[in-house]
Amino acid sequence: MEYSDVYDADRHLTGRRHLRGKPWKKGEYGLIVCVWVYDGQGKILMTRRAPEKSFAGTWENSGGSAQAGETSLQAITRELYEETGIRANPEEFELLETRRDRDAFFDFYCLKNNTPLDQIVLQKGETVDAKWVTFAQVHEMIRRNEICKIIANQFVHQEKMLLERQDQNGIIATN
Repeated sequence: MEYSDVYDADRHLTGRRHLRGKPWKKGEYGLIVCVWVYDGQGKILMTRRAPEKSFAGTWENSGGSAQAGETSLQAITRELYEETGIRANPEEFELLETRRDRDAFFDFYCLKNNTPLDQIVLQKGETVDAKWVTFAQVHEMIRRNEICKIIANQFVHQEKMLLERQDQNGIIATN
């Protein structure tokens, strides 16, 4: 059984825990973390969801729910490692933004890392493939519905922030 901490609308811990899969009560919020891994050469890392997952076979960035007792940075560090085998220190992640929906806070991060594909370790039951893609390729994947709408909207909303980080390296590769 997997539990997460319960936050109030102001993102204060309530001291209660929530069992994964149960509906959230009104005014209770969980914490979801996501990361865009970029290589500094104009590409971002995408992973493909396992067939047994919701949105099966679609491409996404790494992320998931924070477990009870985890901070946002601890959760994103764990999720990235579990889904890709990439080890990063919490201080390497840069927070892009935080948003709240009806039952969760979302912390969106980016991380500069250029791990070769042959060193990516996929998590059985979670991820089945990985690839480095340009921003233009992400748009093409969105157009072909290869990325679920939630992740596609997230990318489009955060694309400018991600391009700025790529540009800090003198490279904007959109093709």
